[in-house]
Amino acid sequence: MGATKVQLLLILFIHIWFSTAQNNDDATYLRALKDSWENTPPNWEDNSDPCSGWDGITCTNSRVTSITLASMGLTGSLTGDIGQLSELQILDLSYNKGLTGSLSSAIGNLNKLTNLILVNCGFSGPLPDTLGNLESLIFMSLNSNGFTGPVPPSIGNLKNLYWLDLADNRLTGSIPVSNGSTPGLDMLIHTKHFHFGGNMLSGPIPQRLFNSNMTLIHVLFENNRLTGSIPNTLGLVKSLEVIRLDRNFLTGNVPSNINNLTGLFEMFLSNNQLTGLVPNLTGLNVLNYLDLSNNTFDPSSIPPWFSTLQSLTTLKMSSTSLVGQLPAALFNIPQLQNVDLSKNSLNGTLSIGSSHSNQLQQVDLQNNQIVDFTQRSQYTIELILVGNPICTETGVTEKFCSLPTNTNSSYLTPPNNCVATPCSSPGQVSSPNCVCAYPYTGNLFFRAPSFSELGNSTVYESLRNAMINSFRRSQLPVDSVSLGNPARNLDDYLEINLMVFPSGGERFNRTGILGLGFSLSNQTFKPPSSFGPYFFIGDNYDFLLGSSGGGHKSSNTGVIVGAAVGGCVLVALLVLAGIYALRQKGRAEKATHESSSPFALWDTTGRSGAVPQLKGAKAFSFEELNRCTNNFSESNNIGTGGYGTVYKGSLPDGQLIAIKRAKQGSTQGGLEFKTEIELLSRVHHKNLVSLVGFCFDQGEQMLVYEYIVNGTVKDSISGRSGIRLDWIRRLRIALGAAKGLQYLHDLADPPIIHRDVKTNNILLDERLVAKVADFGLSKSLGDANRTHVTTQVKGTMGYMDPEYYMTQQLTEKSDVYSFGVVLLELITARNPIEKGKYIVREVKQAMDKSKELYNLHEVLDPTIGLTTQLKGMERFVDVALRCVEETGDKRPTMSDVVKEIESIMELAGLNPNAESASNSADYPSKGGEHPYANDSLFAYSGDQFPTKLDPK
Repeated sequence: MGATKVQLLLILFIHIWFSTAQNNDDATYLRALKDSWENTPPNWEDNSDPCSGWDGITCTNSRVTSITLASMGLTGSLTGDIGQLSELQILDLSYNKGLTGSLSSAIGNLNKLTNLILVNCGFSGPLPDTLGNLESLIFMSLNSNGFTGPVPPSIGNLKNLYWLDLADNRLTGSIPVSNGSTPGLDMLIHTKHFHFGGNMLSGPIPQRLFNSNMTLIHVLFENNRLTGSIPNTLGLVKSLEVIRLDRNFLTGNVPSNINNLTGLFEMFLSNNQLTGLVPNLTGLNVLNYLDLSNNTFDPSSIPPWFSTLQSLTTLKMSSTSLVGQLPAALFNIPQLQNVDLSKNSLNGTLSIGSSHSNQLQQVDLQNNQIVDFTQRSQYTIELILVGNPICTETGVTEKFCSLPTNTNSSYLTPPNNCVATPCSSPGQVSSPNCVCAYPYTGNLFFRAPSFSELGNSTVYESLRNAMINSFRRSQLPVDSVSLGNPARNLDDYLEINLMVFPSGGERFNRTGILGLGFSLSNQTFKPPSSFGPYFFIGDNYDFLLGSSGGGHKSSNTGVIVGAAVGGCVLVALLVLAGIYALRQKGRAEKATHESSSPFALWDTTGRSGAVPQLKGAKAFSFEELNRCTNNFSESNNIGTGGYGTVYKGSLPDGQLIAIKRAKQGSTQGGLEFKTEIELLSRVHHKNLVSLVGFCFDQGEQMLVYEYIVNGTVKDSISGRSGIRLDWIRRLRIALGAAKGLQYLHDLADPPIIHRDVKTNNILLDERLVAKVADFGLSKSLGDANRTHVTTQVKGTMGYMDPEYYMTQQLTEKSDVYSFGVVLLELITARNPIEKGKYIVREVKQAMDKSKELYNLHEVLDPTIGLTTQLKGMERFVDVALRCVEETGDKRPTMSDVVKEIESIMELAGLNPNAESASNSADYPSKGGEHPYANDSLFAYSGDQFPTKLDPK
């Protein structure tokens, strides 16, 4: 009996030891992850047990089972150590844009992982094929990153997958399906969600992708590069509720069996090249939202099913070759809100009837052949008949013959029976309950809402109530929720600003933010069905310095550690006290110098986290730059302006540099200079001119840049540089400059608006790689308002956004407008304003889309190449004109522009990922005047970022 007890005790001891060893291993790997990240929660201490209080870490039986760290401001990479946490079930790192690099193949070791959620991080590179090893996975949300390459066919092995979201990345290649030897997406018969929009997927949609065994409810492939016809197997998936195939290059007829999908709520097939007759949608009795616009259907009479779809809220069939007279019965559909049948051949007399839907808000029939309207003085809807014969009658002044001026809603959740008062502290906002607090903020994106009327407060109240109830069921510390500024974006998503306010105090702790982030990233919150599928992009939260978010440490661990190190600490304190006394004299002597120079405490090695971080910028002494320029000799003077003089120099390692040296009388103080250096030192991209360093020594202020040898784009297209730019090289230059601006808008944190995009500020290196230069007018969007900056109008005439000029509200779309002018300048070689003629207006007036090259032969630069070689020119003009739309909401983002130019390059037979615009052997470096000589020079003011002076 005694021996048995000993054996049992031994077994128990081994079990405890083994469990402890496993726990220690998990702790080791978590600490390894911690070492690869910055901005981890304050209670992530190296000497504490991760399972006893680390924020975002959940353990079961001393093993790590969950890591949820949404909106924590993490930076770094996800190393292969993650693959060692073999009991991990949930991994959510969403809304940490600073997490970059590739997704390690070690992720495939997590056999128990059920939720992989990496929404809106900064990850890039190919998706590892090992994702197919995650046999327990239910949720895979990798949307809104920068992943590239193909969709791994191995994902087809994930038999338990419910949610698959790879949208808004840069994925390429075809849609993978099984072929007997390799898996594919057609094997995911239990998956409900296919979200692949906003990528660069190409090729046809495989017939094999869909089958009658599938239970899909959402198929979203919008805004890709898919070609071929819509497979008729789509009609076999009778569980479908939402289809988005819009913004592709699909051709052929819409499958005749599409009306088998009787449970369909929303269908988007717009902006393709579909042909044949308009499809027969009889029987889709629950269809709410239909968009077939901008296709090449054969001329079709008004379909009889128009007035039979009694659940419609929105009917969009612009440019679908419809002919005939509209039946008044169409407008009697009870929930109808919006009808867009513009750019067709509708004729006769329009009648909307006296009993039209009381929800009807807008009817857009512009550019048809309507000759009369029976209710001219008896209608209350917004009716648009511009471009119809009725509006060309002499003396017609009706409102329907003018375009509406504002289509967006300014809705904001109103106060809840209280009076809101201004909040005194920066960053605080008055909640709907009129309490000043620091809300958790972000944007909700609804990919296929069933309604189009944006001003209906009842709809948003239902969303707000559902959200509050969901948060409270999850026991999250939420007091109230505010929704605002609903708008349709370029992808036709409904975007709504969200603010969630804390209960019981001014701020959320980390535990509260982690819970909110996970609730939205993991789709725990379910919106009302009318909003459809959604995703959330959260902002980082500004926690109080030193707040641990309610985390705690094991008291036993604290006692043991305290006892062990107490004596050592005491000895160390005695030693430090002596050292401290000796250093006080030196510190006192430095005090005066520190008060007069903001650089006195600037540790340029970057070792201290409490000081500004310089990413690669070197602090040069005056003597170093003096030697680099041969005592700033006149022979090295390559330009002079209001800021001072630009010199060419050479570092000891042979690197050529351009040095902007301020005039002694022009300096405004070190703080502004320091701000400028911080801005330039944190933007690093191959298509942006790099800051090499600075000098703040002996009363001098100098900025040191890489030397760009081939001048400006303006020099090349004007012929001054001697470099001939054919069509292919101009395409590469356009793409490079677009990528530089995309980096500023999407990856800089906070985002940066350049504010002076022009061909004089795009430089060409020795391989003709485009580099955006001159940040003298740049503005940061900041953290408080990431939509616009109200600021004094600055920029260059001809390139300036007219909306910014009128409103003084600077947005990222202001850069997009300027870039559109650059694109037009690239193909015409004309100045934006030349002899009183504006390039945008000249191109628009000369255009005729029915003719070759849009009839622009007369305005194109003759040196661009032969007409037969200008593949993609029409699409290039299209994207340029989209960029110079009058209002920002109609312009694409720079990300959209990059994708479109890449697509144009592929059409022209080019590889958009090629590194340069030319081979260096074709174009040797040009000598002579440096591009900075013609560039405006930096000056400094009290503004957040420096303004710029004319170099005269």
